[in-house]
Amino acid sequence: MALQDVCKWQAPDTWGLSPHLPQASGWAVPPGCDPQTFLRTHGPRLAHGTTTLAFRFRHGVIAAADTRASCGSYVQCPASRKILPVHRHLLGTTSGTSADCATWYRVLRRELRLRALREGRLPSVAGSARLLSALMSCYRGLDLCVATALCGWDRSGPALFYVDSDGTRLQGNIFSVGSGSPYAYGVLDRGYRYDMSPQEAYALARRAVTHATHRDAYSGGSVDLFHVRESGWEYVSRSDACVLYWELQKLPEPEKEEEEEEVRQDQAEPATLHR
Repeated sequence: MALQDVCKWQAPDTWGLSPHLPQASGWAVPPGCDPQTFLRTHGPRLAHGTTTLAFRFRHGVIAAADTRASCGSYVQCPASRKILPVHRHLLGTTSGTSADCATWYRVLRRELRLRALREGRLPSVAGSARLLSALMSCYRGLDLCVATALCGWDRSGPALFYVDSDGTRLQGNIFSVGSGSPYAYGVLDRGYRYDMSPQEAYALARRAVTHATHRDAYSGGSVDLFHVRESGWEYVSRSDACVLYWELQKLPEPEKEEEEEEVRQDQAEPATLHR
């Protein structure tokens, strides 16, 4: 551990952002038009749909997402990747326009790499989330559509942040983003515990995304699962959402188990003779 870590000293941010970022005035709109007015009048309004989630627990951070890329009612790709790595200890889920998400993650990778070369170490997860929020907030009103959950492990342990294209930045233990997030939140709120084992966390993430893909028409395909540990992120599996759903349907419901247990107890009790 470096001396500056022991003393909790942080260097002032005097470097600023890279001068190679795209300028707001450089977007492809007709000359002489205000970008906000042009996009508000002529911009395409396509329905975006996905299900991504992430939660923090004792053994790291779990990130899961479906793989269906849709454009309105058209399924563009059934096997896309919605969880993008940034570096060895940081990755993020992506929700919104695919091109916007890919562009800003590429910008984030470049900015973090430049800061690592200048300062000698990578920024923390909180610093990465703050940087991404500052980058995208400069383009507010230009019809960007990006919502991401940054999952990482730094010197303070596992961390999870939500960042969107409006500049919003939130820290928490559970986040789900996308059109299927209301269905995923129901499963997560019921089964989440901070002291889960890794296998329990994997099962919970798969169940939440699978349930969302069954109810949300814009989500589907497969379920990608990642685990961020102290040693770095790990790609766990890709499972077919339809197969997972029918496997979950075979499991007995807790209510039925309780009813069957009560019936067995009643049958086991000796009959009482009344005179």
